[in-house]
Amino acid sequence: MKIIDPATEKVIKEVDEDNATTTEVKFKKLRAAQSAWQDVALAERIQLIKKFSDLLEKNVEELAATLTSEVGKPLQQSRNEINGARSRIEWLTTNAEKYLRDETMVQENGMEERISYEPLGVICNISAWNYPYLVGVNVFVPALLAGNAVMYKPSELATLTGIEIDGLLKRAGIPTGVFQLAIGGRGTGELLLELPFDGYFFTGSYKTGRYIYERVAAKMVPCQCELGGKDPLYVADDVADIKSVAAGTADGAFYNNGQSCCAVERIYVHEKVYDQYVDEFVKEVKSWKTGSPTEQGTYIGPLSRKEQLTVLEEQLKDATRQGAEILTGGNKVEGYGYYFEPTVLVNVDHRMAVMKDESFGPVIGIMKVKDDKDAIRLMQDTDYGLTASVYSSDRGRAESILKQINAGTGYWNCCDRVSAALPWSGRKHSGFGVTLSHAGIRAFVKPKGYHLRSGAQ
Repeated sequence: MKIIDPATEKVIKEVDEDNATTTEVKFKKLRAAQSAWQDVALAERIQLIKKFSDLLEKNVEELAATLTSEVGKPLQQSRNEINGARSRIEWLTTNAEKYLRDETMVQENGMEERISYEPLGVICNISAWNYPYLVGVNVFVPALLAGNAVMYKPSELATLTGIEIDGLLKRAGIPTGVFQLAIGGRGTGELLLELPFDGYFFTGSYKTGRYIYERVAAKMVPCQCELGGKDPLYVADDVADIKSVAAGTADGAFYNNGQSCCAVERIYVHEKVYDQYVDEFVKEVKSWKTGSPTEQGTYIGPLSRKEQLTVLEEQLKDATRQGAEILTGGNKVEGYGYYFEPTVLVNVDHRMAVMKDESFGPVIGIMKVKDDKDAIRLMQDTDYGLTASVYSSDRGRAESILKQINAGTGYWNCCDRVSAALPWSGRKHSGFGVTLSHAGIRAFVKPKGYHLRSGAQ
């Protein structure tokens, strides 16, 4: 399998993909090692994961360089991702004991009623390329903390990063049999779906997530799918500082080239502030530097996937054919690399694919609305339900709007952010299940109830 640098289109490296034999061997190693790992004291498992986090810090420059080379994100954004992963690990390790230890629910008249949390067993983590550290630690860290063994399949577009994650976990002291890599593309993924894992955890597109869910349903094991979004954002007429709101929301739409499941994908602006907002938004976008992701100051690097260039071109053709206007951008960048200009569209509506289908790139449509009711109607008009944002000076107004949106996360005066303390979950085509927070820790265990009566009866 060839690893391609999306900035230059050159082959970085070639790696061997797993096959039916190697995946089965790795699975058997995991199954053989899991029970001993479960018996390791939780405090020791926590310390090993902390050592992994320390190694991330010590090797951040090397790791960031690898990440940038294979997915194309600017070097500083790669550093930010690794540091963000360390923050999540800190929360997870700090709170693991609280949420994984046994809980006595009732103790009276010689009867103790207790819940214990047992690991699922051997889990399969099919991960994503856009944030391999962040979406990776959301799954394999709490899974390991809970006593599971993990088969980790990095995206074929983030293979080298997956190899480095594996190496650092082993250096931290995680037993070889407890964490195994599955290398390859769709074919390798198909092989994993055939094996008898005790749980499947996938991050990626709705189409692939639905396919995985249908394939493993008969196994009657947990299957979590963290999928995409078409995340709406509403700017109300009472915002205090249009310029800063425009800058912040532009970053929410275009950070990591818009290749984030929770990136802002469509914007609705109250008609009273629409013109000023659009003007400031476009100024902000035009101020960014597009270029090599290794150059200082680059904000927009190449897309990670060549095929996404065609998706964006088709969305823009569809939109302009139906009356949309491009205020800036709109084209592939000539030369080597998968570059696309950051693009802002106005005069958009919901007949257009750019306002209905996931773009996952540096393209945004901005639509004028009459009032809150109009904004809510449009924000709800989607098959997805990951995040929704409202910018307003009135918290009550914002929360009232957010309560009416069927999404797993609501933002007031912020967007495109994740907290380890809060559950990360989708609704509708954005998936199901939870990572992060106490619920995300307990996603990797199965509760057992104990009824314990003292004395002979």
